[in-house]
Amino acid sequence: MQTEVVKLDPNRLDIGKIKEAAALVDAGGLVAFPTETVYGIACRVSSGSLAKLNKLKGRGREKRYTLHISQKDEVEKYVPTIGIKARKLIEQAWPGPLTVVFELSVEDIGKQRKSLEADVFENLYKDNSIGIRCPDNAIAGLLLRETRNTVVAPSANVPGRWPAGDAEEVLGQFSGQIDLVLDAGPCRYKESSTVVKMGKKGMEILRPGVYSQMELEEMSQVGFLFVCTGNTCRSPMAEGMFRKYLSEKLGCSVDALSKMGYKVFSAGVMDTGGCPASAEAIAACAGRGIDIRLHKSRMLTEQLIKESDFIFAMCRMHKEQVVNLSQQAAARCVLLAENEDIADPIGQPQQVFNECADLIEKAIKKRIAELEI
Repeated sequence: MQTEVVKLDPNRLDIGKIKEAAALVDAGGLVAFPTETVYGIACRVSSGSLAKLNKLKGRGREKRYTLHISQKDEVEKYVPTIGIKARKLIEQAWPGPLTVVFELSVEDIGKQRKSLEADVFENLYKDNSIGIRCPDNAIAGLLLRETRNTVVAPSANVPGRWPAGDAEEVLGQFSGQIDLVLDAGPCRYKESSTVVKMGKKGMEILRPGVYSQMELEEMSQVGFLFVCTGNTCRSPMAEGMFRKYLSEKLGCSVDALSKMGYKVFSAGVMDTGGCPASAEAIAACAGRGIDIRLHKSRMLTEQLIKESDFIFAMCRMHKEQVVNLSQQAAARCVLLAENEDIADPIGQPQQVFNECADLIEKAIKKRIAELEI
């Protein structure tokens, strides 16, 4: 076999050549192409094509390769249920130098077995998991978009050799063994993507790469914000209850939430920073085993809104204030109790605070139950 080399200008893409390469992949050929990290070898997910790839890479049939997608929303086809941290991470990091290994529930694996072709399912999933990457490279994106079949793409290297960072290195290892090389010069990073596993226990780095652990932790952090008027009654109670029930759902202590990548805040639309929670709110929470005695009020700011992925307002006025500060938050801000305002108990007897706490707790439990972790 003679390996064809097609030179491409990254700034002036030859769509016709990329379509020809995609057709070759669909026909069962092996095509080396550039990504932002290293060159990969595109292969159609079918037993016949994968047998050639396994021989080329020196791997056994039990090995699963990373699925490559052209757009991040394609992940929904292969992972029916995506946890909030994983969703935040792919929103922040894709397209980019990150491979995510998703853990699927038994129920979701069953759905995938029914929805995908048998050959595709058997060759993508192993131990109820799948690895997926969405590269940040125009040529890679076009190639993957133009293929009519599911595509995997391991790095272009033989065992024991460094992944190829340019076409010359690809040819040095695979000349005469693959069908085509799309040569667009050197890759941006010349370093493999970081591989992380996302599951119920959080994020685990399986292979270091372009992204550092600190960067990934920051990108996957999920923030929850509760908003009321003065941040001394309703929102502090909501914050305390949410911490309790979220930690129970995660199976960790309240103090471990931050370490696991979950931030829970509360704020008020009035400028009353530094005030403690009301004695009645403290008592209402204490009766539920929740301690908010150290709470200090803070004023709602645009920065707090920006840092929050889920914003829960106690009433419509609070929701309007959030949106007035940040129009971009409109889709993220909802009433905590759905279509019901939670009235301010300030100045009322303890019984009114207890009833308010009951409403908040009921709403919090429902919101927690709705979260995909």
